[in-house]
Amino acid sequence: MIRLFIFAFVIILGIMTVKTVTFASKQIIVQPVSPVTISEKAVQNLSKAIQLPTISEPGRVDTLAFLQLDTLIQRTFPNIDSLLEKNYIHQLSPVFKWQGKNSNFAPVLLIAHMDVVPIEESSKNQWEALPFSGDVRDGFIWGRGTLDDKMSVFGILESVEQLLKEDYIPERTVYLAFGHDEEISGANGALSIANWFKQQNIRFEYVLDEGLIVLENALPGLEKPLAMIGVAEKGYVTLQLTATLKEGGHSSMPPKETAIGILSKAITNLEAHPFPAKLDGATRGLLDHAGPEMNFPFNALFANLWLTEGLLKWQFSQKTTSNALLRTTTAPTIISGGIKDNLLPTTAQATINFRILPGETTKTVADYVRKTIADDHIQVKEYAGSFGNNPSKVSSTNTFGFLVIQKSIREVFPNAVVAPALVIAATDSRHYQEVSDNIYRFLPMQLTNEDLSRIHGINERISVENYHQAIRFYRQLILNSCK
Repeated sequence: MIRLFIFAFVIILGIMTVKTVTFASKQIIVQPVSPVTISEKAVQNLSKAIQLPTISEPGRVDTLAFLQLDTLIQRTFPNIDSLLEKNYIHQLSPVFKWQGKNSNFAPVLLIAHMDVVPIEESSKNQWEALPFSGDVRDGFIWGRGTLDDKMSVFGILESVEQLLKEDYIPERTVYLAFGHDEEISGANGALSIANWFKQQNIRFEYVLDEGLIVLENALPGLEKPLAMIGVAEKGYVTLQLTATLKEGGHSSMPPKETAIGILSKAITNLEAHPFPAKLDGATRGLLDHAGPEMNFPFNALFANLWLTEGLLKWQFSQKTTSNALLRTTTAPTIISGGIKDNLLPTTAQATINFRILPGETTKTVADYVRKTIADDHIQVKEYAGSFGNNPSKVSSTNTFGFLVIQKSIREVFPNAVVAPALVIAATDSRHYQEVSDNIYRFLPMQLTNEDLSRIHGINERISVENYHQAIRFYRQLILNSCK
């Protein structure tokens, strides 16, 4: 038995060694481009945009602020305003068409959104600069929208304006589309624009939206920054659980089961039995691209998923960020029940949000919840106050779109390792699936893990150099796409 064990160990060790040694890099070799000079006005232009509170909330959009932003764009980018065709599919969501020389090439589409989330009144005194000040100091531009997503809107516009000043004409047509309600589902902005493209029979070679970033210290054993291109995004559904009993009664004589107790048990069951973890699709692509660039022994772990998959699933499940890449997540967000301290309620309700992994659907999520709870006292239905959508399709990494984005990243961020990945939040890009098979999600900015909390959070800001790099990336992407 000892000999057999040693023999098996040697065989396994040999297989692992071979797989690790042959775990080849998937990074393309390109020469970095010399950084182009960015106009000194670019930072001030973004600062002015930040000062306009283009907030979208359910049932309310600040129309005046968006109209002021549109006026700012017209005045700031005169070449775009005069040379590009402009359409308003919705009053507040413009679409620009930059006609290319060769109509045989399918056009490309760059999208971003102009709206921002509101500021919690209680958090205002924690900001180092006022949320809509657009202050420029300490090497940063401060304010709501600097990370999500006006930096992308103005980064794209700055790059196009710069190329127009140089009399550049793209080989293929380039469209720009900026939604005004992404933060509240994009139903009037991006969805309307996508439907218009569909009616015009316009299909795109690829679509690029906001999404993932260049992240420092992204994975243990990976010393270089990780540039993640979102090739898919998770779906979204919110379910309402309602526990109902025939009788309530006085709190002095509580029965063995109460509505609140039944509901609490259901939530506990869901949290104790999370959705299965999967290392496939976009997340598997991330491991395959990042793994070869990692130090030993991490590269060996990623090269031998046939043996280490269970260990990696366990390890990834320990952190909230990486756990979200592996499974459909369960998040109780609202709970209610009862009206008086001495009165047992007959009903209690909980609202639970799920971010759905590709391969599952809103229906399979609801079925899993019912099976896990297994209690006839609880009704499960979709929450009326929320939208639901299935996960996006997974876009291929063997396309012109992915390769040209990868090349542009490597030229502008030469130290970065590029990998496909899964976007765990929702973006406007999901509305464009009927007008392109190749949809990608990437924001050209390099952040630390500490910076991530600034997105939708307190002290949102972007460094001046980061913003300059974003403009350079969009410029390079257009040049690479339109040769």
